[in-house]
Amino acid sequence: MAATPLMVAENVRKRFGQLQVLDGITMSVNEGEVACIIGPSGSGKSTFLRCINHLEQINGGRLSVDGELVGYVERGGRLHEIPPREASRQRRNVGMVFQRFNLFGHRTALENVMLAPVKVKKVSKDAARARGAELLERVGLADKLDAYPAQLSGGQQQRVAIARALAMDPKLMLFDEPTSALDPELVGEVLEVMKQLARDGMTMIVVTHEMGFAREVGDSLVFMDKGRIVEAGKPRDVLGNPQEERTKAFLSRVL
Repeated sequence: MAATPLMVAENVRKRFGQLQVLDGITMSVNEGEVACIIGPSGSGKSTFLRCINHLEQINGGRLSVDGELVGYVERGGRLHEIPPREASRQRRNVGMVFQRFNLFGHRTALENVMLAPVKVKKVSKDAARARGAELLERVGLADKLDAYPAQLSGGQQQRVAIARALAMDPKLMLFDEPTSALDPELVGEVLEVMKQLARDGMTMIVVTHEMGFAREVGDSLVFMDKGRIVEAGKPRDVLGNPQEERTKAFLSRVL
């Protein structure tokens, strides 16, 4: 049986003023796959993730998640932007973990995880509390339910952020360089949680500098530069035997 694409990008373009940040991105990610995106700073990787979540509007092309256009509806052959409330509904299906943890400092780890299901999905506090505790245990923080962010290491805070994203039961998880703000010795604990999510079958798109993670966990690897996909393929092929000169030059500096 053919694999089903969960995320499809077709000729996606994005400008900020005169700056073309995304210049015709076309790729797809099948259900249960882990797609890794690498490339230099300023290549459009983070912007692309934000477009998938409709935190940024695209200027051309189309994006869909689970068969539904992201941020737009098609009528009469033209795309029309959907209202903010409808965009927020779509966003529930896509979890996002940022470089910075963005936790609420005045709320405990458990309260941070509970907040969106209660406020957005109208889940009861008791159900959200039980689910939150389960998710924090899943990311190895069963003993930190009542800890505030300031009492947690960066790695622990990022794991709370992952649990918080999972609390909305997303179909797709986006990770925007989730370990780049961490001290080196804390990187492994976050990557291990992500590896377990991959083993559990979560569909993930990961912008990362962790080439070992991409090689071990990724089903596909995309190298972006200047808003374009320069090279794509199996991680071991792209990392071990890149075909494009630009890819070779980039990897020679990071591997």
